[in-house]
Amino acid sequence: MAAPLYSTLPASVQKKPTPFEVSVPDDDIAEFKQLLRLSRLPKKTYENQQEDRRYGVSLSWLTEVKRAWLEEFDWKKSESHINSFPHFTSIVTTPNTPIPTPSSPNKPATISTTQTVHFVALFSTNPSAIPVGLFHGWPGNFLEFLPILKLLKEKYPDSKDLPYHVIVPSLPGYAFSSPPPLDVDFDVGSVAAVMNQLMLDLGFGGGYVAQGGDIGSRVVKVLGDSDYPSCKAVHVNFNYIGSPPAGTESEALNEKENTMVERGQEFMRTGSGYANMHGTRPSTIGAVLASSPLALLAWIGEKFLSWTDDDPSFSTILESVSLYWFTRTFESSIYTYRRRFLPPSQQPTEPKVRVPFGFSNFPKELIPVPKSWAETEGNLVFYREHEKGGHFAALELPKVLLGDIEEFITQVWKA
Repeated sequence: MAAPLYSTLPASVQKKPTPFEVSVPDDDIAEFKQLLRLSRLPKKTYENQQEDRRYGVSLSWLTEVKRAWLEEFDWKKSESHINSFPHFTSIVTTPNTPIPTPSSPNKPATISTTQTVHFVALFSTNPSAIPVGLFHGWPGNFLEFLPILKLLKEKYPDSKDLPYHVIVPSLPGYAFSSPPPLDVDFDVGSVAAVMNQLMLDLGFGGGYVAQGGDIGSRVVKVLGDSDYPSCKAVHVNFNYIGSPPAGTESEALNEKENTMVERGQEFMRTGSGYANMHGTRPSTIGAVLASSPLALLAWIGEKFLSWTDDDPSFSTILESVSLYWFTRTFESSIYTYRRRFLPPSQQPTEPKVRVPFGFSNFPKELIPVPKSWAETEGNLVFYREHEKGGHFAALELPKVLLGDIEEFITQVWKA
């Protein structure tokens, strides 16, 4: 039998992955629905009556989405769509995974780790195809990139015409990838080592492009540092820079750039409480949200509403929250936040991007930054400001983001 379209592995593959199908047992779905029915909605308060969401999700929204989750949402229908793309798992052994230590944050210890990594892929049968890794963050997951994969399937209906091998991994601790080890610390640097090894195992040691948003943007910046020579270029749509870099003058910013900076400052003042909880009390918030699907919906749903330019559909939000619930991965997905709250002496330095660097700047991003700030991070060869779009660009504006990625690749890739 011929392999399904886009699932033929490249001849250069070093370690053959295992085909994978998403299938949540019926008993798990039944248990979820029972827990959701029994989940008590909060009583009315002044705060949850504010429909502008300045205090979080409103009671009316939560009530309606709970009803839709119980009566309208069909996980099996979502599964069918998810499984229309090729999925795989691979056992990834990284001999030199960097593990942060308090005494030496910028020279971490290294150990060998073995992870099961889940990924979605569109493999091309074109021998000149360019390997591209797309990396998500929190509260995202591989679902974010399915609209881009759908566009690519429509644009290149025959895998021999697809100019890329597109790999969308689930980061350690997310979806169907195994969680980080229980006996050592794990951070973005550790994740980058695992993701790079996955790309090498798939036969892309000769070079690949890495793209990311949210935590994925930090992963690709690490991949763009000198430790990973196979990563040839990185593109981001989230570019966190906490304060004006040295050599940039605030008075030189124009009105639009000042608005970007003010938006970031407002987010840090009123929108980052969740990150404080993730970083300082991950065990507590993990226990709270593992116990109730309604609590998980409120916590994650609020981010989809607040961080996008236009509200996503109920089904978009519910599909992502359901994935977190069925895979029991909220509590294993927030480990990278602890890094923000280390003492100054234990803070690792941010890597400079060694390779050609691209940045797509969306106005409703959490912390949009001016071009002059981004230029201090490395060799910024592609920059574009958009008039619309928020934090989940791959989900909100897949055609726009894909266009930027393809243009960036054309600009930087040397055959």
